[in-house]
Amino acid sequence: MGHAKSGYYVPHSSHWPVVGSSALFLTMFGAGNWLNGSSIGMYTMFAGIAVLIYMMFGWFGDVIRESEGGTYGAPEDMSFRLGMSWFIFSEVMFFAAFFGALYYIRHFSVPWLGGEGNGFFTNFISWSGYEAAWPTNGPGSVGGAFEPMAPLGLPAINTAILLTSGVTVTYAHHALKKANRAGLVLGLFATVALGFLFVGLQAYEYHHAYTEMNLTLGAGVYGSTFFMLTGFHGMHVTLGAIMLTVIMFRSLAGHFKPDHHFAFEAVAWYWHFVDVVWLGLYFFVYWL
Repeated sequence: MGHAKSGYYVPHSSHWPVVGSSALFLTMFGAGNWLNGSSIGMYTMFAGIAVLIYMMFGWFGDVIRESEGGTYGAPEDMSFRLGMSWFIFSEVMFFAAFFGALYYIRHFSVPWLGGEGNGFFTNFISWSGYEAAWPTNGPGSVGGAFEPMAPLGLPAINTAILLTSGVTVTYAHHALKKANRAGLVLGLFATVALGFLFVGLQAYEYHHAYTEMNLTLGAGVYGSTFFMLTGFHGMHVTLGAIMLTVIMFRSLAGHFKPDHHFAFEAVAWYWHFVDVVWLGLYFFVYWL
């Protein structure tokens, strides 16, 4: 370990990057072999995931101990903030690509296949009779008939749940800044509960879509874009809820002070980002 407050802290050599790289290699190698029918692919992939989880516990544990031990000062805090800002920006670009794909499909590809603009001959020769309308499973009725997901009902409830979770995490932040430990833990507990409730209801929505609506990943372009956007968002909510759970247990252990709690802020930033993405997703995927 380095000495606290003696300039910018540069950690000593660590084995965790090697462990993490090995875990990613095993995970991707196993997944590739599993998809190609190898009998050991699945076991290799899960072994890689297990090593990755071990690495995350170990590496983050080191960082937490260094932070709680007073190793980090203002320069390190700025680095953490910049790093988290760039990470969230990369996530914005990640979802922007998917929203862009949805926009291109709906406003360019589907009308073109229906005969608009330069697509007249494509429609006349290849897809005669195809009428451009959204939602659609595309020319050829790939996947058969399906029922689109309505915006009201469960999606609207999930929207209210996620927006409420943004309020509870903000309440927890204000409680932390006022040194109100009970309010901090209560706000985090409510946020974690709402986050996992959102994920559970989305899983129920998926089951309903597959079993009763014939809305699947194979239901043409509407099904693929629906599950691509909502599925990746659901994965982010799951990861965010797990991170909030860690922050909650750290709060119970007495971590964080009113003037020293960037780990909490980083996860709160991430959670608010997830909220904003859902609002865009709910409007463009469910309503339009």
